[in-house]
Amino acid sequence: MKNLRVSFVVLVLVVALLSFKQPKPKVLIIGDSISNGYTPFVKEELKDMAEVHHNPGNAKHTGNGLKYIESWLADGDWDIIHFNWGLWDLCYRHPDSKVQGKRDKVNGTITFSPEEYENNLEALVKLIKRHSDAELIFATTTYVPEKEAGRFQEDAITYNGIAKKIMKANGVKINDVFEASKVIHADFGIGNDDVHYTKKGYELLGEHISEFLKQAIE
Repeated sequence: MKNLRVSFVVLVLVVALLSFKQPKPKVLIIGDSISNGYTPFVKEELKDMAEVHHNPGNAKHTGNGLKYIESWLADGDWDIIHFNWGLWDLCYRHPDSKVQGKRDKVNGTITFSPEEYENNLEALVKLIKRHSDAELIFATTTYVPEKEAGRFQEDAITYNGIAKKIMKANGVKINDVFEASKVIHADFGIGNDDVHYTKKGYELLGEHISEFLKQAIE
């Protein structure tokens, strides 16, 4: 009988401790198709540490972000927001282009100029801060290979420079994914004319993102 009472007390204590267990921090990843590629690997890597979510679909460019950011943030009480815009902003498109996405850096028009990108990104940071108390992390734009049909290689560096300036001024952490992506793309990019990656490439990008997020969580 005594052993039964002891077992019951232990059971009650275990249940009580479990009920007070802290919930996992909630992480929101906002980004383009590159982030859609690495997010499943981040979710798997951090499954014991955090709830990882991605904004619905593709965040595209900063104009799209300004349109939808409030609805994305409303989906949860976020602890960390890891976000990126850039690859779509610096892309040139032409309505008559036969290339996927109407990309055309010869005859096309840029989606958002550096000045427009700066203004939009500044506005986005302010909006995110207004609607969330989460820790903010900006991921720099990934590598642009030389023969990409709608993007100039050097523009990624220019736009990343603009973004870093804004983030530093607003106290936002910077995850310099560009440097990691440049190395990863050399071996695991789809090709010298495509900004996307093979499954292994996304896995390696996911490892980079996960390590940065682990430090933020801990």
